[in-house]
This record gives sequence, structure tokens and C-alpha cells, in this order.
Amino acid sequence: MKQKILVTGGTGYIGSHTVVELQQAGFEVVIIDNLSNSNIEVLDGIEKISGIRPEFVEGDASDFKTVRNLFETHPGIKGIINFAASKAVGESVEKPLLYYRNNLVTLINLLELMPEFGVKGIVFSSSCTVYGEPDMNPIDETAPIKTATSPYGNTKQISEEIITDFVHSGAPIKSIILRYFNPVGAHPSALIGELPNGVPNNLIPYLTQTAAGIREKLTVFGNDYNTPDGSCIRDFIDVVDLAKAHVIAMIRMLDNEDSEPIEIFNLGTGRGLSVLELIDSFQRSTGVKVPYVIGKRREGDIEKIWAEPTKANTVLGWKAEVPIDDTMRNAWAWQCRLADKK
Repeated sequence: MKQKILVTGGTGYIGSHTVVELQQAGFEVVIIDNLSNSNIEVLDGIEKISGIRPEFVEGDASDFKTVRNLFETHPGIKGIINFAASKAVGESVEKPLLYYRNNLVTLINLLELMPEFGVKGIVFSSSCTVYGEPDMNPIDETAPIKTATSPYGNTKQISEEIITDFVHSGAPIKSIILRYFNPVGAHPSALIGELPNGVPNNLIPYLTQTAAGIREKLTVFGNDYNTPDGSCIRDFIDVVDLAKAHVIAMIRMLDNEDSEPIEIFNLGTGRGLSVLELIDSFQRSTGVKVPYVIGKRREGDIEKIWAEPTKANTVLGWKAEVPIDDTMRNAWAWQCRLADKK
């Protein structure tokens, strides 16, 4: 019998790719999403790739009654992967209460209902932002948690603390916390990818839309950082690699009785790449030029951070494998498909 997994925010960017990987691994998936930053047509792409259309509930996971009703009408859910969160650093500085309400209340609702409905574990979508501006790179899971540089980062720190406190209280659940670095790219089929509603807050969709002529130019926020080319350095990880890590984490949590109640893993490539290097990779791999300008630094941005992923490599048996140029080609193929649909 297939185990049933709830994926909150499952029509979103990382969520949709993870749903594909879950279904291909034999899990039954139920999605809840309020479509605030995604599109219902994503379900068509998921179905074309995996051959299975997941169960879909349109609803807001920050509403307790909605979540309870979901568990009542979809019995047998054994695990949760929580992607239902607002995620843009810049927007969180402008709209902090939106981020605290959406990101924290959703998590509390899920945790409160898990024991009642026999849900064994939750994989939580966290972020390297919990490390703040690191003292050194690469950074591993033992690095100190620093004061968040944005409300978005703070919601991730608080969420990790909420999970830890709840499990420590004796709650009969497990959790694996995955601290992402910077997910980019699209599925190689070009059937799903990153498609935020409105003006993108993330680098790659803004970059591809600029390359496609939808946006006039891309702004690189700062070229005076203490890095080789002056732009910020990040660990850019392919979204399919990232999605596969969630499946491995879920299997470990549900099937490995010896695993700890709470485990934390950094998910990255182990290589830092600057924003200007990423633009160069896109132009080199696609042959398409991207008009860009240098702007002022953006509040909340970290200068440089990349992962030490050894723990995920050894304990989970997971590794980032997709080369960055392939990732950029996939992102461009997705953008071109969107243009062809119009």
C-alpha cells in the first residue's frame, strides 16, 4: 500500500518538483495550496511528467479549520512536507506581519493536528538564512544560528525552534529540517518550473524574463561586496536535486526507526557562485544575452554563503549532481515554453 504524503504549497516552485519525485518514488500525494504564488495549471505539468494527477485541495493552510477538514477528508496521511510559506527576503522586510502570520501559523496548525491524525513526521523547508552572515565558508550544520537579517529568515529560525520545542515536549512525531541554499532551474521536461505571480522576487525568473524581453533589465544588487567580482556569492542548487532530497528524507523519517526525532541537513552543492558568475553561466549555456545594471545593495542580503553538504551526502546518501550550465539551460527552456503558450 502506498504511503500518503501531504505537501503544503505543492503547486509552488519547489513543491511541484517534489510532488513529481514523490509520485515517481511510489508515494500517494495530497496537495494543499491557496494559489497565492502559483497556478492551478501546474497540476497538468505534474501529471504529464509522472502520469499521475495528485489530489488537490485549494485552501489556506494558515486556517486551522481548513487543515483539520483536509485531514478528516483525506485519512491515512503519514507524512507532511511543508512548503506553504512566503519566501522573498525583500518583500518580508516590507511586509513582516504577512510573513509571520503565513509562515508560523501554518506550521503550528500542522504540528497541532499531526498527533491527532496519526501523522508520523514532517519535513520542514528551512533555509541557510538561519546562519545569517557566516563567520566562514563553507558552512555546516554545527555553525551558530545568528540574528536573522530579514523577517523571512527570522520565520525560519522561529519555525525550527517551534518544531524542536514540540518534539522535545514528547509529541509522537519526527522531523527532518532541510536548510536549503539557493534553488534554481526547472524540470528538464520544461513542463514545470519557477513561475511566481506578478514581478519575480527571485533572481532566476527575473533573469529569464529579462532575457525573453519581458523585463527591461536585471538589477544586480551591489558590486561592492568583499567578493572577487563584488557581487554576492550563493550556493545555487538545481531544483530537481533539491526535490529528490525531500523524498530521501521522507523515506528515512517513516522507515528508519533508529533515526533521531529531529535531524538537520544542509542542502547545497558545496560551491559558491557569484551573481555575476551565474549570469555568465546563463549567457554561456544558452547563447542569450541578459541586459543588466548594477544597483544599490538590498537590505537583508547576505554577502556570501555556501554549504558544506557532507552530512547530507553521507547520512542521507544524497548529493547535488546537476551542473550549473544544465540548470540554466533548463530554466531557459521553461521560460521559452511559457512564451510559446501565450
